[in-house]
Order: sequence, then C-alpha cells, then structure tokens
Amino acid sequence: VQLQASGGGLVQAGDSLRLSCTASGETFNGYVVAWFRQAPGKGREFVSALRLSSMHTYYGDSVKGRFITSRDNAKKSVYLQMNSLKPEDTAVYYCAASRTIIVSSYRNENGYAHWGQGTLVTVSS
Repeated sequence: VQLQASGGGLVQAGDSLRLSCTASGETFNGYVVAWFRQAPGKGREFVSALRLSSMHTYYGDSVKGRFITSRDNAKKSVYLQMNSLKPEDTAVYYCAASRTIIVSSYRNENGYAHWGQGTLVTVSS
C-alpha cells in the first residue's frame, strides 16, 4: 500500500487541524495505521494507532484527550483530528501502516513497513 499524508499547515495555539492519510494501491483493510511525529532535533514520537479490523485506538500520552484518529472507508483514508493544539505539537507528521504488527509494538516505528511522506504542522504561540 502507498500512503499519502496531507493537511498540515500553520495554526495558532488552541486551534484545530485535521491530517489525512490516504491509501493507494489497496485499501486499509486488515492494517494498523499509525501516526508518528518528529520535531526539529528530536526522534520520531508515537502519536496514535488505529486497528482497522476492530477500530481500537491507541494514543501517545502527550496527545491523549486532544487528538482523535478515525477512518473513512469510502475515501480510503485515516484521519488525525488534532484539537487544542500547542506549540509543542509542532512537528512533521507521518502516517504509517502495517498488516503484521502486534499490539505491543504499536508505538515502535520499526514495526511499520509502509510510510507516507511527512506533512508539517506548525503551531504558533
């Protein structure tokens, strides 16, 4: 599956933004689709994961309660709704997918075989 991430931009603190991860080549059926982010000078951080077969969701501690991940079957897309954005949310956001990853590895970027290009989110204070 090929992934295309989009929706980044420049917003102010407290604003909302929705990122999209769209699949091509095949659908997301049977996949786990995750979002990671990388701030300047830092490593890649787990943001969220969505297991499409069960719709179970998992979130990183820094975004829990503010971000929501969901899917749109018709559009072959997975979304990351980001609310109450903070300057520390500024990063390049990546979507990733895996058919074989297990729950205990969801937060590990090495468990994902498919990656989209990043989309930059900048939150000004």
